[in-house]
Amino acid sequence: MPTEHSSGASRSQGSITKTGNTHARRLLVEAAWDHRRPYDHPSRLLRSRWEEATSEARARGHNGNRRLHNRWISYLERRKRPVIANVAIARELAGWCWSLAAGARHTHPMSA
Repeated sequence: MPTEHSSGASRSQGSITKTGNTHARRLLVEAAWDHRRPYDHPSRLLRSRWEEATSEARARGHNGNRRLHNRWISYLERRKRPVIANVAIARELAGWCWSLAAGARHTHPMSA
């Protein structure tokens, strides 16, 4: 959860805090580490799950995975500390998951 200080027209966002559901935060951080490596050779189980999904869901998943991996690469190229980069990826993943749950198809950058 990002910190925010707002007053009138000014809005200042700060660092990510440790508020919210601890279990959900831990799952997001663990999932973000998996996006450090590209999905070149998915497991048989993952491939079978992809086959059960609709073509639209499959395309959106591939785009999201590719985007998160590319974000990892950009953070590493800018010499960001891996733990800091991972939290940023986890935050982006949380936004993407929210857009899936909310049913908003094109409101989040990862849906494009």
